[in-house]
Amino acid sequence: MKKAGYVVLVVILGVIFLHSCVNIDRPEPAVQQSMGIAPEEAIDYPSQRNVTIGGEDFRQSLAPIGKFGGTLVASTIGEGPKTFNPFNSKDNISSLLSEVMYDGLLGTHPITGQPIPKLAKSFSVDGNDYLIKLRRGVKWSDGRPITADDVVFTWQNIIFDGYGNTSTRDSIVVDGKLPTVAKIDDYTVKFTTPEPFAPFIRMLSTPIAPKHIFEPAVKKGKEYFDTFLSTNTPPSEFVTSGAFRLKEYVPAQRVVFERNPDYYVINTADQKLPYLDKLVYLIVGDVNNEVLKFEGGELDVIGLQGANVARFKEKEKHSDFKVYNLGPNTGTMFLSMNLNTRKNDNGKFYVSEKKQRWFQDKNFRQAVDYAIDRKNMVFNIANGLGAPLYTAESLNSIFLNDDLKPYPRDLDKANELLAKSGFYRNKKGKLFDKYNNPVEFDLYTNAGNTEREAIGVMVKQDLEDLGMKVNFKPVEFNTLVNKLVNTYDWDMVIMGLTGSPLEPNGGKNVWMSDGTLHMFNQRPAGYNKDDRFEWEKKLDELFIKGALATDFETRKKYYDEYQAIAYEEKPFIYIYSPLIISAIRTKFKNLYPSMLGGLTHNIEEIYIDKTK
Repeated sequence: MKKAGYVVLVVILGVIFLHSCVNIDRPEPAVQQSMGIAPEEAIDYPSQRNVTIGGEDFRQSLAPIGKFGGTLVASTIGEGPKTFNPFNSKDNISSLLSEVMYDGLLGTHPITGQPIPKLAKSFSVDGNDYLIKLRRGVKWSDGRPITADDVVFTWQNIIFDGYGNTSTRDSIVVDGKLPTVAKIDDYTVKFTTPEPFAPFIRMLSTPIAPKHIFEPAVKKGKEYFDTFLSTNTPPSEFVTSGAFRLKEYVPAQRVVFERNPDYYVINTADQKLPYLDKLVYLIVGDVNNEVLKFEGGELDVIGLQGANVARFKEKEKHSDFKVYNLGPNTGTMFLSMNLNTRKNDNGKFYVSEKKQRWFQDKNFRQAVDYAIDRKNMVFNIANGLGAPLYTAESLNSIFLNDDLKPYPRDLDKANELLAKSGFYRNKKGKLFDKYNNPVEFDLYTNAGNTEREAIGVMVKQDLEDLGMKVNFKPVEFNTLVNKLVNTYDWDMVIMGLTGSPLEPNGGKNVWMSDGTLHMFNQRPAGYNKDDRFEWEKKLDELFIKGALATDFETRKKYYDEYQAIAYEEKPFIYIYSPLIISAIRTKFKNLYPSMLGGLTHNIEEIYIDKTK
């Protein structure tokens, strides 16, 4: 699931600082070396610069000049996108595909994490004010200019007014107040936050919408907007700004993008990029099918799970691809229990009362945590290519709380915690609560993700060692998301969140009690009863303070405390952090792999060496 609003400090010290902050249970170097996948050495990405030609402001690539033409074929797992509207997206696939077509004002440098201009030519920050200078001459795919009117409309009439997915809006509310946005002239926009707000600069990576296309949909209301630019929309109706535009969508099969001939990035010969003619995403259903398609030559790039890495490294010697180790995953993977105490419109509890008593009992949650054999999972599922995870921030986060130490699996400790709350086991070893109810519940994850399915099998076994009966139920991803954020009919889940190692405020919509991804205790939109746990109240307070603080040390103090609460209360029980390992065909050039950007962050600069 996507964690919206990844943001960064105005001043970042770079990846050297990122790694210096990490000192707990990292992936075992010996295992990596034995497979020949030591982390990639830092590559000097040549970046890009601003140039003006004939009154038009371009972003010029300094990468070697490549050849035009060809196709890169990637993949997505699951049933495919639910929408192509970047403002409606609530899942990774929809976000990935819609954001191919729409650029934001800013982006992120793939090596340093610094904010860099995209649709913006330049930006400056003065206290609460963010001044954005737009590029002149940049056009929408229908030939109309991209101007300040588009920027103001996007932020004021879509984001601030709460259309579509409100995660971005939720991430920038300070003490109940939103920033303001104003047009200075056709190519200048000023944002003003209510108070100095360190995370806001990276929120400006949010896609910009063409006002002349989106405004009629907004005027028809939020219900209509929720269906606007759905997957049924003909590709010819999309007006976009990204390096590629939609050409074809075949449900459950593929999404095809074609080159945008008027993109604002050029090479040093002043030729407009991208080099590739097409970018294709095959919808592959599950990981096993994805691997088969890569090995069969149907895919050009693939993310590898631990079980496949050794085989791919061996095949690499005699194949047309290269395997890259990009370092620890920037997201988190976890087990969570449904702490919801509310009733639906029919007066029925979302979670049965007996399960409420179990899941809201900290001793129960901690017992589950101590029963999880993380190291066994790393060894057997990730083939040793990962590290146990115990904290809410990823292992490469510059805000990681180093004081929160790892601990081994401890069934004695788990049983002791359960006994404190009156749980007992009968002669057959089955666990009962103090009211003589057998402890039985459902455990969900998304079907097709073989890694999470394998984790689910091992979690089921680990918890059965405590006498619990676990009904493991993998379901289709979109169905699972609907359970988590809409219907609330679930007990436990194995899930993951993408994230940024540079900015915890990106998780505000997960940790704030009214957040749209506060899944462990999700509240319906507009819910106004204060039924927060005390630790939820503290988390709300810490995320507000962390965003308003302007120096790193003060911010880290607040974010250390939020991690300590998560470590103690266990709303999420973290499992392990795998390495990011990917493979790509060697015919693709201008690759600058990075932990922050992956293999194809600079898709417009990538080209095919046709001699390969």
